[in-house]
Amino acid sequence: MAKVRALVVSGNGTNCERETAEACRLGGADEVVVSPIWDLSAGETRLRDFRLLCLPGGFMDGDDLGSARAAANRWRHARVAGGERRLWDDLRAFVEAGGLVIGICNGFQLLVKLGMLPRLEAAEPVQRVTLTFNASGRFEDRWVTLVAEPRSPCLFTRGIERLELPVRHGEGRLVGAPEELEALTREHLCPLRYADPATGQPTEQYPLNPNGSPGGVAALCDPSGRLFGLMPHPEAFLHRTLHPRWTREPGLPEEGAGVAIFRNAVQALR
Repeated sequence: MAKVRALVVSGNGTNCERETAEACRLGGADEVVVSPIWDLSAGETRLRDFRLLCLPGGFMDGDDLGSARAAANRWRHARVAGGERRLWDDLRAFVEAGGLVIGICNGFQLLVKLGMLPRLEAAEPVQRVTLTFNASGRFEDRWVTLVAEPRSPCLFTRGIERLELPVRHGEGRLVGAPEELEALTREHLCPLRYADPATGQPTEQYPLNPNGSPGGVAALCDPSGRLFGLMPHPEAFLHRTLHPRWTREPGLPEEGAGVAIFRNAVQALR
């Protein structure tokens, strides 16, 4: 079987890299490397040596220019080892070679502002939607119910119907032109949506939908299904003891629901 090496990018305020690396290991990756973004620009870590790229959550650059905006500028324009090649060129080559990319929370915001989600079409990225301040006007830290779109091409959510994960963000509300949002639904590019746990139906009702995203959108993928971003944190639910009701729900499986997302990625690469 093909060997799966996963790269978890850290640095500049990212704070979920260790949990994300553990999620990759539990999902079956053969090797997991955690590397600061600066090692990529210095050429000490090379994207082409990996098959799964993880952009974890945190507060990159303090979100001083808006969530992940400074990081997006760095990926677009930073030169690798001072040469002619940009980080963006390496990232584009990684995707074209069949690599898988997952962006979680701040990493999802980064993929959107890089123009990689919901679709990467032109040689130079075009941002089509954004993730902005929660409708509640506050930072949301809570567990949510999610339902998966069975017709989505997303490789990360294959076989998943419903799961619970935590969110912790202040800017997670999806915003875009009406025609862009309609296209997301029409093309099944919203693999996960916030749902009412009683009905299992997508919802815009607060706090079941913590940020006010239209249609309950909690995640996006590209048409190939290989690029995936989500606001909830799958790496924060890797074992039943991480669930807030683990002492009161004896039927919870030992493995947390978040592991399935990473296992799907590894299996798809194999």
